[in-house]
Amino acid sequence: MHDPRIDKLANVLVRHSTRLAPGEKILIDAFDIPHEMTVALIRAVRDAGAHPFVQLHHARISRELALGADPDALQTGASLQLAQMKKMQAYIALRGSQNITELSDVPPEKMKLVARTMRPVIDWRVKKTRWCVLRWPSPSMAQQAGMSTEQFENLYFDVCTLDYARMIPGMKALKALMERTDKVEIRGPGTDLRFSIKNIPAIPCGGSHNLPDGEVFTAPVRNSVQGHIAFNAGTIYQGTAFDQVRLEFKDGKIVAATSNHTAKLNSILDSDPGARFIGEFSLAFNPYILHPMRDILFDEKISGSFHFTPGQAYEQADNGNRSQVHWDMVNIQRPDYGGGTIHFDGKLVRENGLFIPKALQSLNPDNLR
Repeated sequence: MHDPRIDKLANVLVRHSTRLAPGEKILIDAFDIPHEMTVALIRAVRDAGAHPFVQLHHARISRELALGADPDALQTGASLQLAQMKKMQAYIALRGSQNITELSDVPPEKMKLVARTMRPVIDWRVKKTRWCVLRWPSPSMAQQAGMSTEQFENLYFDVCTLDYARMIPGMKALKALMERTDKVEIRGPGTDLRFSIKNIPAIPCGGSHNLPDGEVFTAPVRNSVQGHIAFNAGTIYQGTAFDQVRLEFKDGKIVAATSNHTAKLNSILDSDPGARFIGEFSLAFNPYILHPMRDILFDEKISGSFHFTPGQAYEQADNGNRSQVHWDMVNIQRPDYGGGTIHFDGKLVRENGLFIPKALQSLNPDNLR
């Protein structure tokens, strides 16, 4: 029996995320997803008067190609893909591999070669097309979330087919507030943090590039961060599960870091000088994502949370920090996670996960579901 949620998701991707117009061309990259979803996307694109182009990918085949990657052959393939991408106005990728570690035994030098050769294709897609990338639900994702397969599928469609247009007024108001703010103060259990976001752009994210979505991000002035923070959401980085991460800051730099894997945590933070400075600060508000599942695409959007990111800053909200690390660490401030407050220039902006100013209250869960 056909699942109508598939059609709804296809329409969100075509009408909202990529905003397809009649006559435009879109490339659909389908990685191990059901054919029903690919067909639904093709139909949604045609209903918008646009032209679909489709590439089907399979993780085991991609692994085999990567194992024998040859520079000349890769360059030929990259040239063909770049020529194709230059004819597209939009791009959608759905990734549904049942085994997220399928490429784990490909030698690192081969993976680096593939990534380096394909970089011009990715750069063109990111900078020159309207694009959206998302995962497809699988039993392994459900297991990671501590849910049954059916329960996780229901969550997935709830968060991905949310009416993201309803976020726009609140996100615009939050962007404006953040861009006229200097001092930020965050307090909660184990957390007393102070920093400036003065003169750094704030970027709303409401389903245009990733699903699920629901955040507005900026970055702290690089040397302004003072105090300490205890993160209450577990995270995975470089294959290791980290819990109880605690960071101390002085003049922007992480001067002490502990967790259940303190040595590994500090090894990552010592990757380069920028890894001990913060590259992103973001407030999140997806009403259907309530608990961490160690999948950052979901966890960084948890309702009532913020994330604070050691490492590389995004060029859209640049504080000048450069690093090979970009590690989103999440703190949830709803009462069931201990609560907390956020003040902008001395004024209370969010308390226990709920926005206080009237212009931002449309981002609270009861107004988004």
